[in-house]
Amino acid sequence: MSDAVTTAAPLMQSEERAPLRVFWPAVTLTLSSAASMALEIVAGRALAPYVGMSLYSWTMVIAVVLAGLSLGHWLGGLLADRTARPARFVALALSTAALATLLSLGALRMAAPGLEGTSPVAHAGFLAFAAFFLPSALAGLLAPLLTVIALSATPPERQGRVLGLMFALGAAGAIIGTLAAGLVMISWLGTAGSVGLIAAVYAILAIRFWRAWASASIASAGVAVLALVSPGALGLASACMTESAYFCIRVDNASGFGRPGRVMVLDHLAHGVNDYRDPRFLLSPYVHGVDELVGARFPGDTLDAFFVGGGAYTLPRAWQERYPKGRFVVAELDPAVSETAKRHLWFTPAARTEIRHGDARRVLTGLPAAERFDVIFGDAFHDVTIPAHLVTHEFAEAVAGRLRPGGIYAMNVVDALREPIFALSLATTLRASFGHVELWLDRQAIGPGEARTTWILLASDRAMTADGIEAGYGFGRDWVRVPLDDMMRAVGRERIVFLTDDYAPVDRLLAPVLFDPALGNGG
Repeated sequence: MSDAVTTAAPLMQSEERAPLRVFWPAVTLTLSSAASMALEIVAGRALAPYVGMSLYSWTMVIAVVLAGLSLGHWLGGLLADRTARPARFVALALSTAALATLLSLGALRMAAPGLEGTSPVAHAGFLAFAAFFLPSALAGLLAPLLTVIALSATPPERQGRVLGLMFALGAAGAIIGTLAAGLVMISWLGTAGSVGLIAAVYAILAIRFWRAWASASIASAGVAVLALVSPGALGLASACMTESAYFCIRVDNASGFGRPGRVMVLDHLAHGVNDYRDPRFLLSPYVHGVDELVGARFPGDTLDAFFVGGGAYTLPRAWQERYPKGRFVVAELDPAVSETAKRHLWFTPAARTEIRHGDARRVLTGLPAAERFDVIFGDAFHDVTIPAHLVTHEFAEAVAGRLRPGGIYAMNVVDALREPIFALSLATTLRASFGHVELWLDRQAIGPGEARTTWILLASDRAMTADGIEAGYGFGRDWVRVPLDDMMRAVGRERIVFLTDDYAPVDRLLAPVLFDPALGNGG
């Protein structure tokens, strides 16, 4: 009897210690999964200064990260079968993941210049692979190794529940990392700070698994300190002046115009150029074109206008000068964009200018029912990144209901020059809500070497009085009205889509611009 008790005692003690031996693998898997998913969210923002943020760029980031994790899971399983001390490989994977994460933004900067001329989608894929495949693969090694460690400390009859626990904690960690990066880290720490924090998490976890290797533990601690204290080291300095919840914002001096000016860059695209001396001196051809077209319809000193997007506030700034008795409402999604325009782009809201931060569709539909405008200008289209809910029939109906008789709905659309399928689809959609829809083009943009351009669409209850218009202020430019029906016949009406809230395949319609290097901007 006493021998049986003596024999059972170590087994009972082992079972009592089993939950404790499962604890560290479980915690490490949760936190490392959170770190890997946080890096995926940060990767999308990190690519934005080079290729923007679109469905395609996010698709490439997610695909690369999942490919890295998949390879890591497979290799981690092979290692788990071939070693009696998986904790060593966990420590090594965590340490190298910390270092690879720290180096990711530097790798991104080195890879970007060599990819000029490729299509934006290929550009995004190459950059995502160069910077974030290796950290993801190293993070993927951890799950099978940590699970084997947890199972080795668990009696056979309990291994099923421990296996389920490890799967659940991996998924929970991924959720935590996604929420932390998207809601907190990028807004408060920026891209560089977020990458530094993720690397520090890996390095701190590595210390626990090095144990007897004091030098390796000290090295991991050094990486953690470097990541936390100096995220600007090793190429981690941010390319952004401000990183908001929506954009990487930068302001550069405008050169080559012979006048002092500044340009606002949102992600990778110049989104408005303001002249220092003269608000009405409009450097962007499409903004200048809208100004001239609206001025031909409303030549006085008063105008009520609603802006779908603020950006650099170039046109609100110009119209405050041109229409001193005007009233302007600007719906800008990002408060940081508005603040940047005020601080660095010489925009000072007039007494009758109101800025409302939020989605433009919600702002417009939330206005008092009787409020009407002479002009509604849609300038929320970020290069080929188009908010689909702002181009549908339902939104066009809301816009039409907010215009006075003779009012104009104007917008700019980046598309191919010769086969602008998306612009024609938008024009077709607008025709269901407006009596007249017109397609206008900067005459200087028409040439054998031009592949894409910025179109101006005008929708109203009455047509413009001319087929062309010359600049009356600033540059000696002119714009021409393109026969809409002729363009539709040339492109093929069967390729044109009527856009609704239920079906607005904007990315597919703009695919030629995204996939063709001659049409894309290459970042």
